[in-house]
Amino acid sequence: MYKTRNLPNTRIEVADALRGIAVAGIILYHSVEHFNIFTAEPVAHTLPCDDLVANVLAWLLSGKMYGIFAMLFGLSFFIMNDNQQQKGRCFSGRFAWRMCLLFLFGVVNVAFYDGDILMLYACYGLLLIPISYLPSAVVWCLIGLLAIQPVELYCLLTGATIDHSTLWELYGRINAAHEHGTFLENTATNLRYGFAVNFLFNVYSGRLTQLLCLFILGMQLGRERLFYNEGNNLRTWHILLGASAVATLVLSIVDFSAVQAWLKPIYNLCILLMIVSAVVSAWYAFAGFRRALSHLCTFGRASLTNYLLQSVIGCAIFCGYGLACYRKLGVTYAVLVGAGMVVVQYLFVRWWFKSHSRGPLEGLWRKLTWIGAEK
Repeated sequence: MYKTRNLPNTRIEVADALRGIAVAGIILYHSVEHFNIFTAEPVAHTLPCDDLVANVLAWLLSGKMYGIFAMLFGLSFFIMNDNQQQKGRCFSGRFAWRMCLLFLFGVVNVAFYDGDILMLYACYGLLLIPISYLPSAVVWCLIGLLAIQPVELYCLLTGATIDHSTLWELYGRINAAHEHGTFLENTATNLRYGFAVNFLFNVYSGRLTQLLCLFILGMQLGRERLFYNEGNNLRTWHILLGASAVATLVLSIVDFSAVQAWLKPIYNLCILLMIVSAVVSAWYAFAGFRRALSHLCTFGRASLTNYLLQSVIGCAIFCGYGLACYRKLGVTYAVLVGAGMVVVQYLFVRWWFKSHSRGPLEGLWRKLTWIGAEK
């Protein structure tokens, strides 16, 4: 059974920078996808580079930004849990309540954007409670098992298939509301089908086990204190960077289309680990890099607020009940809109932090998490 080592958990600025990268990347890729509106209508304003931009951003962002977010979620859980252990308190019940609150934030979010991740993260988060009691050796084995995509590997070896027809049927209903429905019709449709669509998409894309793997990996990286510049930690990150870069290169060259359902999520995981290890390595190696990413640290400190804000703003821009830009802007123009959203939201949180220590929803979440607790 794991027990705290009673080491101080100081704020990890590189984790804030990674959160900022993840949320900004999510906003940009949601803009590429017109916030989940896949129309058959002709788009008014396109550019010849649209396909290239879409392919590059899909390679760099799709599935990776949510994964980084999940890894850092696990890291945050470890820090809060370890801090309470050091005070001789059990955090399990309080964290379960915190996940209930996150689920409610997700309900609010899905009312605007059908691709909400918070409700699923709240469910995954509950699994961290029993896993956090396991010794590190067992946890590493669990991470390894989940990393090889066991569901997809089982289907590959046995010839079993998963019927995804329900997913596409639900997408059709939601997409029709996005294109032609009123705001209230969109909200009702999203609330009715949003959770089911996201769960089914996690199964379809291989994220069902991969996100849980990343939750647990983030927790384990916290246990090992790898996000701190201590001991041989940087050497570990350099090794991970080299290994993930080689794996990414090999999988980029090799044609794995015959086993794509199994290897594509693993390919995405390699790219994700390459991004994270590169950022952590450069963060501690170069002061200029830290200064360059300081704005993303600010953005990442309000990651929950920024995630909900992008749903409200983005859907108002792209959905039919708003500006209906899904049929007006091609991929490149949509990405520019997404970049504008990042800048506007950054300016808002920067103004907010002048008089507050936490983001608006982060502060509310913290207060509600500890409601009724002894001071």
